[in-house]
Amino acid sequence: MTALLEVDRLRKAFGGVVAVDDVSFELDRGELLALIGPNGAGKSTCFNLINGQLPPDAGVVRLDGRPITGRRPREIWRQGVGRTFQVAATYASMTVAENVQMALLARERRLFDFWSRAARACRDEALELLAAVGLRERADEPASTLAYGDVKTLELAIALANRPQLLLMDEPTAGMAPRERAALMSLTKKLVRSRNLGVLFTEHSMDVVFAHADRIIVLARGQLIAAGPPEAIRDDARVREVYFGSGKLLSSALSA
Repeated sequence: MTALLEVDRLRKAFGGVVAVDDVSFELDRGELLALIGPNGAGKSTCFNLINGQLPPDAGVVRLDGRPITGRRPREIWRQGVGRTFQVAATYASMTVAENVQMALLARERRLFDFWSRAARACRDEALELLAAVGLRERADEPASTLAYGDVKTLELAIALANRPQLLLMDEPTAGMAPRERAALMSLTKKLVRSRNLGVLFTEHSMDVVFAHADRIIVLARGQLIAAGPPEAIRDDARVREVYFGSGKLLSSALSA
């Protein structure tokens, strides 16, 4: 069976610095795959190569068996790749529902219709998405009134508006309290299973990674040094040496 996402020998250098060095991995539907590594490991560059924000020097990225390498981010988005960012991108001056309506209209290439029919354009579908993430009761509130954790949840609803096959989530729980982190990732996992999506996410919070990822891949100095389920990554000597030092952080994350 064809993997949803195939990254095949991806490479990117900036001058004499190789940020991503011959990286290959796969991601299946219904799977949450964590991409971790120390600062400067190449995680963001790898994300941006997959998403089309950077062109690779070599290698191929395939979505559901079709190459998407070299396409623009908008084209990749239309192929079914959604993305959330470390700093949530929402329209604070609009209502919660209007934020999702904007994304739905963009999917339908009807963005300019928004201003003439704001009250009803894609309203029903927007409310369905908000119900799926637990924000239906706040649909008509200004997005500016949401707590930060709810803003991140709204961003997830916006990403789902394009009916993606694949979600790229860059530090999805950054700036959130522990309880909010757990709630957002539990919700994400539920949506992944029910909608048969694939999720690739980067994350610095090891409690999030080990509690919610199905598999983990580890980068160091641009190279993939380990891949496997959380238990295997915990016990990997090279990961401990390169990323975690003594491994105490890793052990505490798994026992939390």
